[in-house]
Amino acid sequence: MAIINNDFHDVLTGRHSVRRFDPKVKISRDEMKEMLAETITAPSACNLQAWKFIVVDTQEGRSKLHQYFMKFNFPQIDDSSAVLLVFGNTLAHKKYGQLWHKMYEDKKVTKEAMEAALNTFMPLYEHASQEMLNADAMVDASLASMQFMLVAREHGYDTNAMAGYDASKAAIIMGLDPKQYIPVMAIAIGKHDFSAEDEITTTRYSVEELTDFV
Repeated sequence: MAIINNDFHDVLTGRHSVRRFDPKVKISRDEMKEMLAETITAPSACNLQAWKFIVVDTQEGRSKLHQYFMKFNFPQIDDSSAVLLVFGNTLAHKKYGQLWHKMYEDKKVTKEAMEAALNTFMPLYEHASQEMLNADAMVDASLASMQFMLVAREHGYDTNAMAGYDASKAAIIMGLDPKQYIPVMAIAIGKHDFSAEDEITTTRYSVEELTDFV
């Protein structure tokens, strides 16, 4: 495990969007898999795990991103170690039965618990509207996206979450079924290039301004 920082407070408060990356820094695919393995411990609705990842770390892949991203994101695309594309899988429930049966075979749940879960949740998704399936997939993939950015900090990397792209083209260009997979987030990851222009330090609204207690 290539963990650099175990200080959660520093991981949390030290994370900020980096737009200038050191192009010399590479991340091995083995380490990327480690980070994604930590990422998918994120919570999801009914344990549906409605996320799909594409790691762009080749020039061919970056060229595809250029086809549908806005130009102001090109520096992150071109100089980062990789770009993680996070899609929501609106048909994740199709494998839900297999998941629970595997949990039962591994003695993680009883047969009664498995049947109760499948009888409760499967009908909800099988008869759900496309709007609900999209919303669930969006929430799950968003949770995974945030978790990945914190995991990246744990491994000593910086990130930049990007939404400046033509969402209608994302799945098609990346070879996915656009009816099943909805684009949620693109995350550039790498090391901050401190020789580039300074990053903007943002100001946050106060907790008092944002919070009501009832």
